[in-house]
Amino acid sequence: MGENVTVGDDCILYPGAKIYDDCVIGNRCIIHSGAVIGSDGFGFAPQEDGTFKKIHQIGNTVLEDDVEIGANTTIDCGTMESTIIKKGVKLDNLIQIAHNVEVGENSVMAAQTGISGSTKIGKNCMFGGQVGLGGHITVGDNVTLGAQSGVVSNLKSNQTLLGSPAIDIKTAMRAYVLLKDLPEIRRDVLQLKKTINTDKKN
Repeated sequence: MGENVTVGDDCILYPGAKIYDDCVIGNRCIIHSGAVIGSDGFGFAPQEDGTFKKIHQIGNTVLEDDVEIGANTTIDCGTMESTIIKKGVKLDNLIQIAHNVEVGENSVMAAQTGISGSTKIGKNCMFGGQVGLGGHITVGDNVTLGAQSGVVSNLKSNQTLLGSPAIDIKTAMRAYVLLKDLPEIRRDVLQLKKTINTDKKN
């Protein structure tokens, strides 16, 4: 555990969990083995010679009350302010939360989800496994994202989406049904074009 860390009452930190300097852990939090809270965000400035200079990350990470962090999940500190995981959030194993992200109350995420920097997620959201969100976007409340969904722009509240890029789940399911038939559809279209062109010549 790093310096100047605050840990609330009735928390469980399993062996191998790492808490970096200045992190704030609320009450009744559970942090599983291998989790890393408050590590540096991915910040590098390109230089003229093609190298990258590290941008020092001087913010912290805040876990509010009743948060559970799965094994080998990593939550970066803020660049200058805080990365905030609000109360009641549950994160599965192997999740990456980047710097300056805010995850709203009672949101849950399944394994291998990745959230890019400065993205804001509303409350009561549910993300399936391997969901990916781009940086600097806002996700509303009560948003459900199916497994392997990819999000690159803001999402309004009260939606269920699937796919990459994520679209309304009903539309996505219809598209997936057709996907396996695409080779036959292409063959039929080419045959129709050939027939039409033949008719025109005659």
